[in-house]
Amino acid sequence: MAASPKVRFLPTVFAGAALALAPLLLQAQPVRAQLSDPSSQVAPPEQTQELNELRPLNQASSNLSIASGQQLMQEATAAIASQNYAQAAEKLQAAREAFNQMSNFYQELSNMFLGVDSRLTQSNRGKALETAQLRDQATYQLALVYRAQNRADQAVPLLMEILRSQQPTRDLGQRAYQQLFELGFVDEPYGSGSASSTR
Repeated sequence: MAASPKVRFLPTVFAGAALALAPLLLQAQPVRAQLSDPSSQVAPPEQTQELNELRPLNQASSNLSIASGQQLMQEATAAIASQNYAQAAEKLQAAREAFNQMSNFYQELSNMFLGVDSRLTQSNRGKALETAQLRDQATYQLALVYRAQNRADQAVPLLMEILRSQQPTRDLGQRAYQQLFELGFVDEPYGSGSASSTR
């Protein structure tokens, strides 16, 4: 007969403890839900954008970025407009070297992933071609600057470099050959409608 009060007392104690802990358990549920919900761990779009902006070689301030090389070419164009050919040549030479280095690196990466990952092979090959084209454009502009400075002997090797890269069948290659013709390095023009040196 003495045991029955204890039996009735224990459920009362547990019930009271459960009621006391209920608010704490309810507060903990959202935390557990957040931890188990994968979408809660994905960075918001603005944070992803900030992370991309922090990639240093995406910035124009990097010597190994396409944006940096294009900035140099724009500065060279402005220098040419003000007939500051020395500064233009300096900017174009820097752009040419940067694009050439990048093109070589991308080509190496493309070759490294050949037969390993076709996606990376194609991506880096595309970058290699893009930067090679930009290099040739900077080289052509530099050759024109040398011509404006009456430094034909320095323009010719650059024009030959463009022809090796572009071939005479492409527009930039045709323009490079036309420059060789106008400089007197070759005797025959290419094609019936030779490109004008003013282009």
